[in-house]
Amino acid sequence: MTVTATDLLLEATGISKAYGAVVALKAATLAVRPGEVHALMGANGAGKSTLVKILTGAVHPDRGRITVRGKERTVHSPAEARRGGLVSVYQEPALIPDLDIRSNLRLTETPLEPFRHWLAELGLPDLNLGNLVRRVPLAWLRIIDLARALAIEPDVLMLDEMTAALPANLTERVLEVIGRQRGGDRSVIFISHRLIEIAAVCDRATVLREGETVGVVDVTAGSEERIVELMLGQVVENMTTTSTELAARASRPHGVTPRISARGLSTSTHRQDLSFDLYPGEVLGVVALEGQGQDELFDILSGSERPGAGQLLVDGTAVSFRHPADAIRAGLVYVPADRTEALLMQRSVRENIALPFTTRLPNWGMLNGREERKRVDHAISTLQIDTRAQGEVRRLSGGNQQKVTIARWVAGGVRTLLCFDPTRGIDIRTKQQIYQLLRDLAAAGAAVLLYTSELKEVQLVCDRAIVIFGGRVVAEIPVAEADEPTLLRAAYNLRADAVIPELAVAEGVAGDAPSYGSKAAR
Repeated sequence: MTVTATDLLLEATGISKAYGAVVALKAATLAVRPGEVHALMGANGAGKSTLVKILTGAVHPDRGRITVRGKERTVHSPAEARRGGLVSVYQEPALIPDLDIRSNLRLTETPLEPFRHWLAELGLPDLNLGNLVRRVPLAWLRIIDLARALAIEPDVLMLDEMTAALPANLTERVLEVIGRQRGGDRSVIFISHRLIEIAAVCDRATVLREGETVGVVDVTAGSEERIVELMLGQVVENMTTTSTELAARASRPHGVTPRISARGLSTSTHRQDLSFDLYPGEVLGVVALEGQGQDELFDILSGSERPGAGQLLVDGTAVSFRHPADAIRAGLVYVPADRTEALLMQRSVRENIALPFTTRLPNWGMLNGREERKRVDHAISTLQIDTRAQGEVRRLSGGNQQKVTIARWVAGGVRTLLCFDPTRGIDIRTKQQIYQLLRDLAAAGAAVLLYTSELKEVQLVCDRAIVIFGGRVVAEIPVAEADEPTLLRAAYNLRADAVIPELAVAEGVAGDAPSYGSKAAR
């Protein structure tokens, strides 16, 4: 059936946008039908987020035309777009940290009762609206943003990596709610790097590559390979690990002093009992559902929070960190999931990477410019960072920004790297580069502690995994056994033969498991 402009809810044609030398969009097109969930796909830097920001008035295009229900529309601001029924949940929470949740809702004139309804639907029925935003976990902030958007019943809801910061249980709720939006007079534009989510809830996918629309694909069984081929312009190798590689990683030399030993760690506000060892030359995976103590663990190890109890040893010596600088001096450096926490967004790539060098200077010391440039250039080359936007890091794609946060420590020399979901919202190619870097660092003798919300990453990059539940390490799993079903069951603290909702959906187990509003269930 031929689809005409009058059959479309939203159409964008010939959209272009450049930031100086960096061309974010060349000639992007997007056509969304009423009642569909439409995926917007592309590698990092392909222009997805820029297109969404243009559609919602946060960015003004250089050229192009946007129509909504057949009428041309020029959107000058997010507030104007919201009034016109175009609403986005961006990659980073659009909330003011020093205000409480209720005050943030007032700023956007969000109706309270619909907001509470959607909070309950999304799994946070008892959230205290008097909480300061800066004290709310990142995953919850994403849910708050989504509930706020749903509460005003937009014509087109745009979700930019909505599930990237969410654990499995909240992701399930979000996908179920998205699926229920299908079939009416409204639509959802859904951006995700997780192809399993695209297959679960989307009807069609528009693929961008290097700022241009390169194809529109009906999402059916087997369409994933075509989508990836369009995204990258080539067929990528499957990210798999052989049994030989897994066996080689599982062997650890005996008698080596752990780089980090944690014994009975807990915070002053949460009862926990976190104990584990991290050895030089290994990548140790950390697996946990939201709120099980992984955030507090990384806060303690990075010096952001002091433990309420327990002991922490670094290279066999007991330490007590009062400040992140203490952890850095002890050789423990942190890469957060939220790259805006780590970067000077208005500064250049080089300035951001070179930052640790300035902290090593005595009063009135001098920088060794030649050595600094050599190390920075090596880090940029190693991580293949796009430096066209030398003026400001904020002009880089999300994947390149995250590589800058890691390059900072690679340039300075890293002994212990603490990575909290470093590949969140990053495309396949960039993930592969980060995986390889972590393996190379381990091969050179560094120790890496990696929390990941994508369970498949454990076998792709780790030597073994620990699973945290209720503030305790409840399982240590060799990498050869650390497949997704095993890790997920352990994360729920279930016995090996138990069936949990996510696995029931993935494996086709009959029961009460939600269908995510899948096309097959309609």
